[in-house]
Amino acid sequence: MSNRVRSLIVICCLVFCSGCGHVISKDLRNKVDPSLTFGEVIQNPIAYKGKTVVWGGEIVQTLNQKNGTAEIEVFQIPLASRTDAPKAAKDSEGRFLILADKYLDPNLYQKEKRITVAGEILGEQIKPLGDMDYRYPIISSKQIHLWKEPNYRPYLPFSLSVGGAFSF
Repeated sequence: MSNRVRSLIVICCLVFCSGCGHVISKDLRNKVDPSLTFGEVIQNPIAYKGKTVVWGGEIVQTLNQKNGTAEIEVFQIPLASRTDAPKAAKDSEGRFLILADKYLDPNLYQKEKRITVAGEILGEQIKPLGDMDYRYPIISSKQIHLWKEPNYRPYLPFSLSVGGAFSF
């Protein structure tokens, strides 16, 4: 195999593998206690005030405040260990709030979009959720990653084609 072909293979592998890494910076990840779980924090968020976490899930709603900040309510979903992406399965231990120090466009940060955030636990906020009062852990965002949804094309059976004619 020529050196040129080997170089091309190495470059392709590097480009391919670079898309598989964490979306949260190494500096922030180094501040996280990996043994601290969302389930522990949600029981008593105040006890973990000041701790840095990396959490993710699906956006429930984004509310911009008059003071130029934003609050994102998130339905928590565990993250994949290699990429920090919320897993496909919707196993959840609850909800949490992200406080961002800037305006976040609700059209981008919209319901059901997947999100990963690294930040510091500020405490808790009790808010109504249906007919009950719900304890939301609050984190101050240091880094947010909004996941792009894959482009899916609907599957058309072989018997359908443009114009309605059958094709084989």
